[in-house]
Amino acid sequence: MSRLTIVANIKAKADKIDLVKSELLKLINTTRAEAGCINYNLHQDNDNPAHFLFYENWETRDLWQTHMNNKHLEDYMKATEGAVEEFVLNEMNEIDN
Repeated sequence: MSRLTIVANIKAKADKIDLVKSELLKLINTTRAEAGCINYNLHQDNDNPAHFLFYENWETRDLWQTHMNNKHLEDYMKATEGAVEEFVLNEMNEIDN
């Protein structure tokens, strides 16, 4: 199977933008050091600062699943409980031309 691309859209509640952003930033270095992580890039919408997007590539889906079960993601979920309005995650594969 080809590498796995993840696009995760996170929309913070208007009064929780700074909290969500600071917690998302904490995930970056730890995740980038994980086995199978090719890239893990956080973006913030220029027009809507409550909207964050992670663009990620992983060597395999199994390695991504290991990432999803790591403690730092559990810590993020606890820290941002009630602060996120919407979370949409898409698993994707690149189409070769």
